[in-house]
Amino acid sequence: MPAPARALVAVLCAAVLGALLPATAAHAASRTVQGGRLDWGVKSSFQSYVTGPIAQGSYSLTGGAATVGSGGFRFHSATGTYDGDTGAFRASFSGGVHFVGHRTDAGTYQLDLALSRPTVRISGSTGTLYVDVTSKAKGTGTVTTSRRVPFAALSLSGIDMRGGGEAVALDNVPATLTSQGARSFAGYYTAGTALDPVSLSADVVAAKTTEPTPSPTPTATKSPAKKETSGRKLVDGAVDWGVRRTFREYVTGDIAKGEWALSSGAEDGGALFRFPDGRGTFENGDLRASFKGAVRFTGAHGLDLRLSGVRVTVEDGKGTLSADVTAAGFTGDEVPLVTFTAKDLKAEGGLAKVTEAPAELTAQGTKAFGGMYRAGTGMDPVSLAVATTADAELPALPDLGSDPTPAKSSASAEPSAEPVVSASDDDGSVPALPIGLAAGSLLLAAAAFAFVTVRRRRTRPAAETAASPSDAD
Repeated sequence: MPAPARALVAVLCAAVLGALLPATAAHAASRTVQGGRLDWGVKSSFQSYVTGPIAQGSYSLTGGAATVGSGGFRFHSATGTYDGDTGAFRASFSGGVHFVGHRTDAGTYQLDLALSRPTVRISGSTGTLYVDVTSKAKGTGTVTTSRRVPFAALSLSGIDMRGGGEAVALDNVPATLTSQGARSFAGYYTAGTALDPVSLSADVVAAKTTEPTPSPTPTATKSPAKKETSGRKLVDGAVDWGVRRTFREYVTGDIAKGEWALSSGAEDGGALFRFPDGRGTFENGDLRASFKGAVRFTGAHGLDLRLSGVRVTVEDGKGTLSADVTAAGFTGDEVPLVTFTAKDLKAEGGLAKVTEAPAELTAQGTKAFGGMYRAGTGMDPVSLAVATTADAELPALPDLGSDPTPAKSSASAEPSAEPVVSASDDDGSVPALPIGLAAGSLLLAAAAFAFVTVRRRRTRPAAETAASPSDAD
């Protein structure tokens, strides 16, 4: 290429890069993952072993985890980052599952394994599932607690994680036990063992840039500590209760083939129902509060149970949850359903709370369930929070994110495989990338035109008849 042509093309290409780089940099910024769910059964055969006739054990859920489908556990409230250009993805989820089995005469368990706070990291075609693990070693009984163990390798072959949509969804991603996971699994399985597949969905929001806020000029002001009085009217409150996990599974299972519906302000947290807008009084650790919301379970074989008008009382460290009950063959107001422990209930920073207190069914509560459970049966734990000051914040409800869009296949990802930029992808401003591409296209066309023009001036007429813009390079 003659020197004048090379110089002209170099100048124009530099202009093209100048136009494109700001747009590319703007699009490459990671965005925030906020809200979502991860569904994983760990290993179905392990579940069967734990609850079967040999181990004669059970599992329990912690931190708001729920059951889903046939043998799956649902973890919630995804937080993390996602880069639509590279497909790099990281999301951490809340909740855990605790397996126990082989009970000894001393009341302890030889098998004791707890998995919690799963995190998925994806880079390119490789992915890893990390979990916090507390396990008792098989044989020695040594208890080990480890955080962020790379527990399972995820097979992402054929999945393109790049995109620019508002959600990421993966369905039935194959998972295999890692060597670190095998050690944490207390020696029950070897590295390379196939685990249950992993499915997840996570909402993606635009990363927001914030300008630094200037520090205010110090002034001499009084900042008295907040004082709690012994008797306070409640400003707000909520009680979280899932009734009973196995009851929910019965309702939606193959026998009852039913469902539940929430009304009057009750909210669904996956493994629990939130009854909000608590009103009442809190004084010296004693509480009397009522809450809004209702839940109704319906299904085959005459199943029809509605709980509303939830009330909670705490007196001398003992809590009782009551509700108005409408059921087949039984109706009652303020029926005491379960009791729970609430020792040393105090308001700190304007908030008094009880977190996942074990609950037992009362004798009156058995009538609400048609005699399905005996008095003293363990029900789902009760979580309670009441605010005595306006600035106190109630604990957040588990965030399951938006309902995932059905994936195109079991080896596909949402959003779409092609990067897309729109105003909604970032902060509402006019998207820079399409403008940059348009400017770049014009500049490249100009460069090609200039190059062809210069070349034609230096070739024979025979060559000019054979050349075309697409051939000039």
